[in-house]
Amino acid sequence: MLAGDWRRPRKGQVPTVPAEHGLVLESADEGFCGAVVTWDRSTVTLEDRKGRRRVFDLAPAAFLVDGAPVTVVRPAAAPATGRPRSASGSIAVRDLRSRVARESRIYVEGVHDAELVERVWGHDLRVEGVVVEYLEGVDHLPEVVEEFGPGPERRLGVLVDHLVPGSKESRIAERAASPHVLVVGHPFVDVWAAVKPSAVGIASWPEVPRGVPWKEGVLDALGWRMEPGDAWRRILDSVRTYADLEPELLGRVEELIDFVTVPQPAGD
Repeated sequence: MLAGDWRRPRKGQVPTVPAEHGLVLESADEGFCGAVVTWDRSTVTLEDRKGRRRVFDLAPAAFLVDGAPVTVVRPAAAPATGRPRSASGSIAVRDLRSRVARESRIYVEGVHDAELVERVWGHDLRVEGVVVEYLEGVDHLPEVVEEFGPGPERRLGVLVDHLVPGSKESRIAERAASPHVLVVGHPFVDVWAAVKPSAVGIASWPEVPRGVPWKEGVLDALGWRMEPGDAWRRILDSVRTYADLEPELLGRVEELIDFVTVPQPAGD
């Protein structure tokens, strides 16, 4: 009768508990006990009394509450009040039909950048008919701009990672800029770090020593035993709205959208 895990009752016998900030849970497998600080589509982050944080999968009967097994799930979305908002905070357009794409474009450095922009600003971009493409690196940006052929009705906005004074990226951006090309950037080494640590369930993004690939260094410091692609899916799943992103990225993307959608004055 006592064979098996007594803390894992049969399916249907375990109550479901929605995650909420401050809810105290104990991991049924590892005994780690802490309060809920954040969650995403598939995980929940607990913080114990010493400030240590651990991330756990939202698996059936994975936690104990007052010694009894429970299945923790994401809480249901709160009922909408007033006019619905998109993930970027703009007023959502009901029954949206994507506008025919403009000739103007926004370029970003890589796939992760494009996916993050789509997650937060996708609705807005479809309303405006703006297509986002990726560069696969910034080294050849001047050649890409020349091939694109920007003009008054064909404007190009470019988002660059780690655009800080004196960097290689800043020198390339200066060569590519023109009245019809706007190159802006954020200070982060990688767009991962533009996601607020609190959204991901970590205290901060680790400092990675020089000479160590940044993503691999981050995964090692955080103890995430996964490939960078799997880590990115976890990070992206934690982003629900603009509030989960750092302002250094928010302002730059909004600036690019304005640049490629606001008509230029006559005579430009």
